[in-house]
Amino acid sequence: MCEQCGPAETSQDVRSADPSRRKLVLGLGAGLGVALTGVPALTSSAWAATLKDGRWCNPALGYFPSGGHYGAPRGSSSHAGQDVTNSTGTAVYAAAAGTVIRRGTAVVPGRTGNGLVISHGSGRYTYYGHLSVFRVSLNATVAAGQRIADMGATGNVTGPHLHFETHSGALGTTVNPVSYLAARGVDLGGGWSTIDPGAVGATVKAVQHLITQRGTTLVADGDYGSVSVNAVKKFQAARGLVVDGQVGPKTWASLVYSLKQGSSGAHVRGLQTALNKRSAGIAVDGDFGSVTNSAVRTYQSVNRLVVDGVAGPKTWAAAVG
Repeated sequence: MCEQCGPAETSQDVRSADPSRRKLVLGLGAGLGVALTGVPALTSSAWAATLKDGRWCNPALGYFPSGGHYGAPRGSSSHAGQDVTNSTGTAVYAAAAGTVIRRGTAVVPGRTGNGLVISHGSGRYTYYGHLSVFRVSLNATVAAGQRIADMGATGNVTGPHLHFETHSGALGTTVNPVSYLAARGVDLGGGWSTIDPGAVGATVKAVQHLITQRGTTLVADGDYGSVSVNAVKKFQAARGLVVDGQVGPKTWASLVYSLKQGSSGAHVRGLQTALNKRSAGIAVDGDFGSVTNSAVRTYQSVNRLVVDGVAGPKTWAAAVG
């Protein structure tokens, strides 16, 4: 985990259900705020009524180390983010669409090692620390789920991990990353995502492909509107699930298929769509051939999953998380 991540200067209390994950805010200094342009999906007017709108995703897979939670004591200061531990080289992804405004070593005060800051517009920022490899350039526009770096142990640390921060309202006003992402339908570190009616994007397209495979043909347009919501409700009713149109862990677990090379159909298109959100760059053709098999194995490898080429529940949960 991080040995030191800087002093607390201002505070905003955003607590999770776990009382050990306490509030803290770290001032990063003036002059770092950058307005985001060219990413209309993240402007204020575009945000859906619900925060679980498909625009956020899990930045990395791993586990929470002891003492690596938000607000943990660091000498005379406190920990400004959440640590997610895994081995060096584990993939790190953009938590939401935005622009890379900082890239390098010790890019913000109080931080050590290689780091990135992404601006998501309207006072929202994320910070990714202790990276071993950068996979995007400074000023790059990135999509939600795009691979931006690899996990590492650069800077003042006790082992490889991602130090992840969320800033809300202004760069320098940190909030608890676990609860911040949970409110947006993301289980930081791993687990199924949750999307509500009104959501948009690649995760919605994956749902639409899966529902089509289940017998109700939908246009995979990434718009979780009334037609798609009603189809999901029909599926939920048939499976004895809560009929609310929300695609969460229980609905995902019933909706996905275990797929491997030789599979074909709309469910494979759903898998290919989810993998492409994670930078796979493969054709969405519904054919689980050698190219898709290679993409699944690569995804499993860089996320430290079992590399067997089988897209089962754990691989699906990681890809859509």
